[in-house]
Amino acid sequence: MAGPSEDYQNSLGNDDIKDQEDAHESSDPVDEGKDTEGDSMAHPASNSIHRSSSRPQLDLSKAAIQGNFEERDPTILLPNQSDDISHLALDIGGSLIKLVYFSRHEDQSTIDKRKKTVKLRLGISNGNRRSYPILGGRLHFVKFETHKINECLEFIDSKQLHCSGVDSRHWGSESPNSQPINNANNAVIKATGGGAFKFADLFRERLGVSIEKEDEMDCLVAGANFLLKAIRHEAFTHIEGQKEFVQIDHNELFPYLLVNIGSGVSMIKVDGDGKFQRVSGTNVGGGTYWGLGRLLTKCKSFDELLELSQRGDNRTIDMLVGDIYGGMDYSKIGLSASTIASSFGKAISENKELEDYRPEDISLSLLRMISYNIGQISYLNALRFGLKRIFFGGFFIRGHAYTMDTISFAVHFWSRGEMQAMFLRHEGFLGALGAFMSYEKHGLDDLMVHQLVERFPMGAPYTGGNIHGPPLADLNEKKGNEITAPVPMAKPGTTGLGGFEVPSSKGGTLRSDASALNVGVLHLVPTLEVFPLLADAKTYEPNTIDLSETGELEYWFTVLLEHLPDLVDKAVASEGGTDDAKRRGDAFARAFSAHMARLMEEPAAYGKMGLANLLELREECLREFQFVDAYRSIKQRENEASLAVLPDLLMELDSMSEETRLLTLIEGVLAANIFDWGSRACVDLYHKGTIIEIYRMSRNKMQRPWRVDDFDEFKKRMLGSGPQKPRPHRRALLFVDNSGADIVLGMLPLARELLRRGTEVVLVANSLPALNDITAMELPEIVAEAAKHCDILRRAAEAGGLLVDAMTNSIDGSKENSSSVPLMVVENGCGSPCIDLRQVSSELAALAKDADLVILEGMGRALHTNLYARFKCDALKLAMVKNQRLAEKLVKGKIYDCVCKYEPAG
Repeated sequence: MAGPSEDYQNSLGNDDIKDQEDAHESSDPVDEGKDTEGDSMAHPASNSIHRSSSRPQLDLSKAAIQGNFEERDPTILLPNQSDDISHLALDIGGSLIKLVYFSRHEDQSTIDKRKKTVKLRLGISNGNRRSYPILGGRLHFVKFETHKINECLEFIDSKQLHCSGVDSRHWGSESPNSQPINNANNAVIKATGGGAFKFADLFRERLGVSIEKEDEMDCLVAGANFLLKAIRHEAFTHIEGQKEFVQIDHNELFPYLLVNIGSGVSMIKVDGDGKFQRVSGTNVGGGTYWGLGRLLTKCKSFDELLELSQRGDNRTIDMLVGDIYGGMDYSKIGLSASTIASSFGKAISENKELEDYRPEDISLSLLRMISYNIGQISYLNALRFGLKRIFFGGFFIRGHAYTMDTISFAVHFWSRGEMQAMFLRHEGFLGALGAFMSYEKHGLDDLMVHQLVERFPMGAPYTGGNIHGPPLADLNEKKGNEITAPVPMAKPGTTGLGGFEVPSSKGGTLRSDASALNVGVLHLVPTLEVFPLLADAKTYEPNTIDLSETGELEYWFTVLLEHLPDLVDKAVASEGGTDDAKRRGDAFARAFSAHMARLMEEPAAYGKMGLANLLELREECLREFQFVDAYRSIKQRENEASLAVLPDLLMELDSMSEETRLLTLIEGVLAANIFDWGSRACVDLYHKGTIIEIYRMSRNKMQRPWRVDDFDEFKKRMLGSGPQKPRPHRRALLFVDNSGADIVLGMLPLARELLRRGTEVVLVANSLPALNDITAMELPEIVAEAAKHCDILRRAAEAGGLLVDAMTNSIDGSKENSSSVPLMVVENGCGSPCIDLRQVSSELAALAKDADLVILEGMGRALHTNLYARFKCDALKLAMVKNQRLAEKLVKGKIYDCVCKYEPAG
């Protein structure tokens, strides 16, 4: 396989990088999967939405409900809705073809393209049920080896990406008559790289599309700018084999130096979007390494040369400072004995021929010579222009651990530790992404970091390593009841992740692909916002557990894998236990195990990972295999059992004094939080009694002081400490956790108490199911049932629009007009047991602006995440710790200890 071209276009270092990517980086085409992430909902501006290129929309003109109007989720006929649209851009190099394509989606909507009907999810905001289009889309990243261009063309054709390519006469038009271009003969596809010229005729012949060539450097900079501004941990450092992800404030990004190492090296000073200049370069780059390496070692491929360097010892061929000074440091000028004084310097003083030197040693010496010089020249240019950041990319980097380490060492050495080399996770896709952004209206410019969510379906490309087979097959490809493309078992020595080779370390030596990263699918969710009550969103870190700490990753992997069989059983049962469900359950188990194996080999493979990300990855994987709600029947059963005893609990509470009632309510929340199907210890409890028996047992064991006990401070804020009562909170946001006793016997009575005191209450629940967590779609029915037994809840639910009739009979039979403070329900914008408050639904963000109390309940939202989060308003964090290791680590306690953490505003 060809490495860097030997024919330089510019001997001063213009980098033919786009043609020189190494083919072992690539994967075969990815499977889109069937993600159903919970985008938030937005109001349609009108019943006929103009099709704008900057925001995917549904055309609601002449929309009508089809069938039964009383159906809970009626099918809505959209006669003017066109099919799902995708836009495509390519970077066609000499070894790799990189594709970036955008697919519109309506999230949980079910689109029948033949009938042009769409099932719109019912939104819940302030309790009102309304139908909204779910806006957004996905940005996909795919790689092919260039010599397999026919497979690339077949992939484009199979997804009809070329049919939605854009006609330059219409792209970006704001006219209401603008329509997608479905005639491939009119389509124009943006592309960069040398292959954009070479294969233009082939694209025209096979697909009937025209290739519009974009400048490579323009695309490179545009792609880098977008990634650095829009992806939260895109950049990372790499020192001695260890990655550390770097969060860069996009307001402080510019200027920076982008060093692109292809055959030669270009150094680009980037001052802003579309503002850059090539300030320097060198003709000693990747082509030099490959060219000299091929002559000196007889290697047949660039990868082979890199692989040799892993086993090399440059001390046999490089002259070190210690060789000159008798093994001593030259401390006066700060040079250690191991510093290279002269690359290949020993070759001039030893009576040896080329064949007397090991190819491995030659390869490593050559790699270090070139990497050190690139690092030094880059630093000097950064110093020259006063730049603080240097980002490195190009085919010479491509996730190669030793290369990144060597460049990092050089920058650190010459800057005396004042500057660090940084690299990019999506580095291989900069050109293709930049070409995509060259469309006049690509819709990415105004996206913020909180509006992008990266998912990792099983077909997501893995950069680095050898390819053994196609990615995970699409389970929707069925013939009758048979899956014609079953999920393959992992080959020996593979993770099963698309059949890719398992990266592994040999002894203490890094493999060439040891730092290879997976590139996910970027979900664009324009309706996600930053939670406005965070004290400082810039410094906010949701994850409490850092998986990079010794032993943490291994422990939590073990916990998740031990829980896997039970989860699979629940998921299969939720789909009726059919043969199809069993096959999908088996596929999910193997897929999730493959994710775990990949992360065990390379913990940073999916970017910066915390425990919350790990738990979310599991839920995403379930949805990918079309398990929508694995605990559906369990939740329904537990809700019914809890609602049956709620009236007695409310009567008991009403008989208490104010102070006793408040303590009992907090005890009730903590006791009811024991019901968690995500905890092995709690699952074992289910076999020892009914849900009510377990709840009462838990209540009886509630004894203060709790492990973290701020109840007295909270009571003082609520009840005061003297004759004068404190002002009640205006609005409280209650982030609820589990179904059953947790919500019905714990959080609803607490919400009722706040309503009694004149505080508006917003119940914040998941947009999508996760374990046995309650969802925003399920809550109104629970509230309506509870309201049958409580005037306070009934009046508040009426005021919040959760009950159909705003004028109803009270419990005592009288008619009354509701004037109570409202009880509302809003979805949080996610489908995970945890919550990242940097990405919440726009409805939640809007309601939060008037809130002055936040209550986070449950391990996922108050311990795994947000334990250390600070807010602009009062905050109460309530949870029972249902994991011994977590109890020891976070509160120095034991399993079933309780946390009642109150933090006043500011």
